[in-house]
Amino acid sequence: MIFVYKVTAGQERVVIDMLSKKVHKENLPIFAIAHFEDLRGYIIAEAESEVAIRQAGLRIPHIKGVLAKQMDISEIDNLVQAVKPALANISKGDIVELTSGPFKGEKARVLKMDENKEELTVELTDAAVPIPVTIKSSIIKLYKKAEEN
Repeated sequence: MIFVYKVTAGQERVVIDMLSKKVHKENLPIFAIAHFEDLRGYIIAEAESEVAIRQAGLRIPHIKGVLAKQMDISEIDNLVQAVKPALANISKGDIVELTSGPFKGEKARVLKMDENKEELTVELTDAAVPIPVTIKSSIIKLYKKAEEN
């Protein structure tokens, strides 16, 4: 059975770490614990029963409760499917637009890509002095391919 913990947003990884340690220490019948970036504030867990889920969540900071309704596996299929990496269609020299952060709306040229960390080093195109800035790939969208320049 699949259950959903409601947790403090941004603390999902901390809760997963504490929860997995407690499950191993107390040998609780919880089979899997997962967090998806698209579901901020929620952790999905597979367990034998609701009693096991509630027992595991006792006295763990940042857990606000367990949702009353169980999840069906079909409801999380779209979350489990492999997500296409944001860097897949970006290459060195492309112009990208920043979608959040202090440079939101700015255009930048890609100088370097680190696919392992999912980071880009970009240079703002409208800046008076070109300064390389390292950003996460999740805050960009392709504006113009390098061949189009």
